[in-house]
Amino acid sequence: MKFENQPSYSLGQRGPNKDTLAGESGNVRLVSQSTLGEINRGRVLQALYDNGPKSRAELARLAGVNRTTITGIVQPMIEEGLLVEGDAVPSDFKGGKPARPIYFNPEAPMLGAVLLLPGRIQTCLVTLSGDIKALTKAQFDPHGDRGAFLAIIKDTLSATLSQAHQAPFGIGIASGGMIDSDNGVILAVNLAPVLTGLHLVDILQAHFSLPVVIDHHPRALLVGDRWFGPGRGQQNFAAIYTGEVLGGAFYIDGRVYRGLAGSGGELGHTVVQIDGELCNCGKHGCWETVAALPWLRREAARLGFANPESVTCARLVKEAAEGAEAANGLLDRYTRNVAFGILNLQQTLSLNSYVLHGDIAGGGADAAERVRQHVERLVKKRPNQEISITLNGIGEGHTALRGAAGLVLSSHLKLVI
Repeated sequence: MKFENQPSYSLGQRGPNKDTLAGESGNVRLVSQSTLGEINRGRVLQALYDNGPKSRAELARLAGVNRTTITGIVQPMIEEGLLVEGDAVPSDFKGGKPARPIYFNPEAPMLGAVLLLPGRIQTCLVTLSGDIKALTKAQFDPHGDRGAFLAIIKDTLSATLSQAHQAPFGIGIASGGMIDSDNGVILAVNLAPVLTGLHLVDILQAHFSLPVVIDHHPRALLVGDRWFGPGRGQQNFAAIYTGEVLGGAFYIDGRVYRGLAGSGGELGHTVVQIDGELCNCGKHGCWETVAALPWLRREAARLGFANPESVTCARLVKEAAEGAEAANGLLDRYTRNVAFGILNLQQTLSLNSYVLHGDIAGGGADAAERVRQHVERLVKKRPNQEISITLNGIGEGHTALRGAAGLVLSSHLKLVI
């Protein structure tokens, strides 16, 4: 078996945080041997995603450990059929035993993935190397009957899963709204009330007899970025999504940040304008009220744009490039409004790296550069601090589906992500 070469990145050297012993009334948290094993497995897998096929010796060099340690990590995954050794590569001029690169087994079970947004469903199979297969799409009434919705999502998933050559490891769901990822419940979706309070994980597990995990849509985008996109090799960054709503997620010190029961990332409802416009969440001045498509289209209508309901960041970039002053002005305000929220994140967390998704990413390099310039003008920078604003060129749907698959993979292997 032969593998194609892929870009090279370094394997991070960050180890588990050193244990801190608290006082008599405090809690003492130690890293268990099983947790340490999960961390190491995760880093080896991430090294393969980041660097492409690598031999045991190459993985050992990247990790700064001996080959025996690497073999102890990868051999169980080879025996399980997750990884496979390729054909021996002739040694270099120094001689030595020919190396056999290790990579993901193309014959391994695939991962089921679902992207669930108001009115829209996408399902697919994802290989361990990130290829998307059997993509199926459907629509549902976000204000309709719950039974009708469940019939649609089951039929859509069945159409996808029927194309798997063997039972998938499980199903990962990236869902809009407020998600309790610990209990598998969609707590609330303002734009799709039919989903509010839905115990979707229990329902799909019972129907398909497969493990099911669910997480917030922007968090799945973040996982997709980390495993397959611009977040590869990074230890700190954020994913920012704009569309009908606004959301985000954080990767901090080598871990996906999750609050209690999967909370956190409700960035659209952080307040950027005290006593500002009423948000659909019931509060005033949320970031979402000035940096998402509803605001953009209302402003376009107020300014007299033709077909304001079809205005997007991509359209504004195109019209601005053609010399339309109104489009240029609205685009500048929109990117500034997106930058204000990133400014607050930067001042609070100093992540330095932000990956744009959704409508704002549709504006391409022009929109990203405008956002970056606004952030640069607004932020109080530290010496030698570089702030990166990038796009995920894979596309929001594929990134979220790959991220949903990554949730399944991390759950199946008990990886710490």
